[in-house]
Amino acid sequence: MRKNTILIIAAFALFVTASVYAGNENRSGTAGATQLLIPVGARGSAMGGAVTANSFGVDALYWNPAGLAWLEGTEAMGTYLPYIADINVTYAAFGKNIEDFGAIALSVKAVSIGDIEETTTLNPEGTGSIYNPTLVVIGATYARAMTTQVNFGFTVHYIRDDIFEVSASGLAFDFGFTYEPRWKGLTLGLVIKNYGPNLEYRGSGFEQPTAPGTAPVASENAKSELPTSINMGVAYNFVNQGLNQATLSGNFISNNLTNDYWQGGMEYSYNERYALRAGYNYSPNDEYLYGFSLGGGLTFDLGETMLSFDYSWTETAVFSDNQYFTLTASF
Repeated sequence: MRKNTILIIAAFALFVTASVYAGNENRSGTAGATQLLIPVGARGSAMGGAVTANSFGVDALYWNPAGLAWLEGTEAMGTYLPYIADINVTYAAFGKNIEDFGAIALSVKAVSIGDIEETTTLNPEGTGSIYNPTLVVIGATYARAMTTQVNFGFTVHYIRDDIFEVSASGLAFDFGFTYEPRWKGLTLGLVIKNYGPNLEYRGSGFEQPTAPGTAPVASENAKSELPTSINMGVAYNFVNQGLNQATLSGNFISNNLTNDYWQGGMEYSYNERYALRAGYNYSPNDEYLYGFSLGGGLTFDLGETMLSFDYSWTETAVFSDNQYFTLTASF
């Protein structure tokens, strides 16, 4: 069984490596559906995103769907992020463990860009019309324990972009594993994120006026690749004494359309009720958005329901620093 597990993970890694190009700074800014890259959840963001190997329940849906397999019972989560440049991100997820079947979950991420005044080549100062682009990602996830040491999970994302008179829709897939070798509190994680066909934006917004009385001419629109990445993570539970737990974790992210980068994080929890977290993102790209992060969480026992509130602050270049607010109910 152990040999089969190792072969499965090795085959998955080879598939992923063959499917994704190495990081390329020259291709930055060419991806479509970049809302897929916006992190969700205060716990993971507080740890710098370094939770590929140690995210759990519905909180794992963004980071590694295999972590959903650790869900016990039912869980609901909502998170809000005042992002950058007056962009707001709202996310909700619901998951349930079904005995002898696995765990399933649904999630919705909505990105509101805010009001934008329409301008055209004929009216560069504005037409007087206002539009509000909306970017939506709907996910369906399934995960289960393949063995006592290996979890597997996958997510199907439906992507929908509506930007005034232009729209696009498509699918993206996440595939993830976690592996516990039962050695000194070590856990390994591997996930391929946002793998799928290119997006093509269509609509009357690509039509350009010509001479009066003639039909407009539609410009040719190139398809956009999805921002695919391979995420490899490790977590080490270096303190496990009574009510005290502490974990160090790290990620390596290999991207197809930008530089590769590294993430590191730490979490200390007491009595599974109080948590403190910190993290850091490093990229050779001087214009990379994120840096240090800090956060914490409180969990309350409400009889048959456990209610958790998590908060994180993330250093953000150029724009105002990000703050995440997440509420999770387990029952």
